[in-house]
Amino acid sequence: MKKLFPAFVRDLVIMMSGIVILSLTLSEYDAFELLFEFTRTHEEWEMDEIIVSVLISPLFLSWFAYRRWRETLRAVKKRKNREHELIQIQDTLSHRATHDILTGLPNRILLTDRLRQGMMQVKRNKQQLAVIYVDLDDFKSINDQYGHEVGDQLLITLSSLMEQILREGDTIARFGGDEFIGVLTGLDNTQCSIPILKRLLDAIAQPVHISGQVIQASASFGVTYYPQEEVVDADQLLRQVDQALYQAKLEGKNQYCLFNIDKDRNARGDHERLEGIREALIAKEFVLYYQPKVNMRTGEITGAEALIRWQHPERGLIPPADFLPLIENHPLAIDIGEWVITTALTQMKTWQDAGLDIPVSVNVSAFELMQADFVERLQALLNTTPDVDPGCLLLEVLETSALEDIAYVEQVIRDCQEIGVEFALDDFGTGYSSLTYLKRLSAAQLKIDRSFVRDMLDSPDDLAILKGIVGMATAFNRQVIAEGVETVEHGKLLLLLGCELAQGFGIGRPMPAADIQAWVDNWRPDLSWVNQPVAEHNDLPALMDGIEHRVHSQRLHEVS
Repeated sequence: MKKLFPAFVRDLVIMMSGIVILSLTLSEYDAFELLFEFTRTHEEWEMDEIIVSVLISPLFLSWFAYRRWRETLRAVKKRKNREHELIQIQDTLSHRATHDILTGLPNRILLTDRLRQGMMQVKRNKQQLAVIYVDLDDFKSINDQYGHEVGDQLLITLSSLMEQILREGDTIARFGGDEFIGVLTGLDNTQCSIPILKRLLDAIAQPVHISGQVIQASASFGVTYYPQEEVVDADQLLRQVDQALYQAKLEGKNQYCLFNIDKDRNARGDHERLEGIREALIAKEFVLYYQPKVNMRTGEITGAEALIRWQHPERGLIPPADFLPLIENHPLAIDIGEWVITTALTQMKTWQDAGLDIPVSVNVSAFELMQADFVERLQALLNTTPDVDPGCLLLEVLETSALEDIAYVEQVIRDCQEIGVEFALDDFGTGYSSLTYLKRLSAAQLKIDRSFVRDMLDSPDDLAILKGIVGMATAFNRQVIAEGVETVEHGKLLLLLGCELAQGFGIGRPMPAADIQAWVDNWRPDLSWVNQPVAEHNDLPALMDGIEHRVHSQRLHEVS
């Protein structure tokens, strides 16, 4: 045994040393294979060698434990490295989700969050917040001239400049393209934001050197504040600054425009009223009233003017002055105008069937008249009542409307005359009343504005205007009709001037179509009208002197 032991120990030490050395590169399985190979090649070992090997076995177990410990450390380190990489990826993705890739500014998502937080903060602290919509002026031309790379670099530079100007706690976010949204929090009042707005405008307007090029930019701002009298949310604030920005662009760019809350409130009120009018048209709540037109001298009924009313289910009968101005330049004017013409044509057919031959005049707005297909649409409406002569329809257009584009209106009048429809110039005398215009506009009738008729008994100036209009109509072979005849005296003076056609409360008030028959049956002209001669030219000065004397006497009586 003493002979074998030294050899055994030598081999065992060699074996264990080899295992320890190779363990740096071998797996546990390879180490066990090495051990098995050693025991297989030392079959000559006797019991004492086995006992020694058992006694020495803790060395192998220690090595095995060391091997496992080292691999565990490697696994832990690898796992920590992986976790760190995952955290970095997660941070990168999170930043990209809330920030603009090009400029590094907050994007829409983060902007919305900060805006809402800022709104809660200023409301809690009883302060104010400003929202700024920044839009670079003519940025497309910069891209076109210098290229998109220069454009991108300009966006990056300006983003950095705006960040430097804003205070701590403020936000500037890229909203898209060349648009940015700024949020200024903790303002004591709205005036506190003005210096910041001016600095932002000045900074953006400074020349920027990029790739050897000098770029000159400018921007327009839309601004609104929070809180407001009415409850608004973040989306409404963004809509407000968008409207203010649009106004800034209209006013010349390179400036800021504050959102006008009162104007917006009125606009929203107008929108609601427009919707009410639209719904009323669908619900057939509009009705036509008809005011008779007559020849005061002969008593002949020459026609009726169709006047729209709104039969509101709650407010009752609403006059046109309360809703027509709202749709003056709105597409609804076309829809309602066509409804009026269609209803008037249908009513004329009904009267014809009842033995009444009453032409009807309808008012046409400038917006309707300026539509390119006005004549074609009118022809289509006339075709719906083929039994009604187009000559029974008279279109009344304001004198001022006809002068907006006299060449176009002149052609429209001619085209309508070709299909049998005539025109009247309404409220004549309130516009230019130029002889040139009157010559070009071949309207069949001039309608004297009620304001001149109403005051002619007490105003020599109005009487002189009436005299001039009647003379113009006679010279150009046009009919003349006066509106606003309220008394017998009005009618007598008009007849003296040579104006026989008239309408007004003194003749007949606007009435439903169903009441026209009864009015026709009872209508009789005043006897003084029937017997009133036309004044001679030499009598007119004396007539005007008489009016002046009466006015002077009334004034003296009032003073005394």
